[in-house]
Amino acid sequence: MDSPVRLHWLDPRNPHQPFPPAHLAMREPNGLLAIGGDLSLSRLLRAYAQGIFPWYNPDEPILWWCPDPRTVLRPESLKVSRSFRKTLRRADYAVTFDTVFDTVLNACAAPRASGTGTWLGEDMRRAYGQLHAHGYAHSVEVWRDGNLIGGLYGVAMGRVFFGESMFSRADDASKIALYWLCQQLGAWRFELIDCQVSSAHLQSLGATAMPRTEFLHHLAVAMNTPHPPQPWQFTVEHPAEAGHLPTA
Repeated sequence: MDSPVRLHWLDPRNPHQPFPPAHLAMREPNGLLAIGGDLSLSRLLRAYAQGIFPWYNPDEPILWWCPDPRTVLRPESLKVSRSFRKTLRRADYAVTFDTVFDTVLNACAAPRASGTGTWLGEDMRRAYGQLHAHGYAHSVEVWRDGNLIGGLYGVAMGRVFFGESMFSRADDASKIALYWLCQQLGAWRFELIDCQVSSAHLQSLGATAMPRTEFLHHLAVAMNTPHPPQPWQFTVEHPAEAGHLPTA
């Protein structure tokens, strides 16, 4: 019989306290590793560098996760259906990086049409805002006729992008954001997009399950070739028609 797992407590007064090894994470719920601590910049950077991320409801203490297996998407492995390729070719939209990060964050935090709440409370939004201000968190925006119709955001560490959330106000808008993110990450030789946990939607886009030990190995290697923490701009050819961008 397996011995019970003791959940590790992080002291919120000590942002330099180390995280426990990932193999000590719980099996149920899958990947729960630690509780408590804070969302300081230094703690978040150390967490992501070790494949650990915060995920909790606004009325809960901070919960830290490192699930096994890990759902990942290689930038070159994104599946593009025939119908979605037609959408891409229409190019009746524009895409940008890091133009309205806070707006994307708030859109991701808004309640869904299903009526479900959000895990992106004010403290989490402030924390990701700090990561963005220091060049680690990034957003992709999709525009049509000057209106923001979709986007996503995440955290870049080394050559791994940790996808956090996306939103869509028009058909396929979040998929458009993901497609152009993959195009640019591929050009920058990013190895993986971390999707955290699996879903049928992610699987349909090409995401696969990777054992945690293998994921952490890839992350450690990717950390040896860091991408500069700075605002992002596209270097690949992409839809950027002025008429589809927001007016000043």
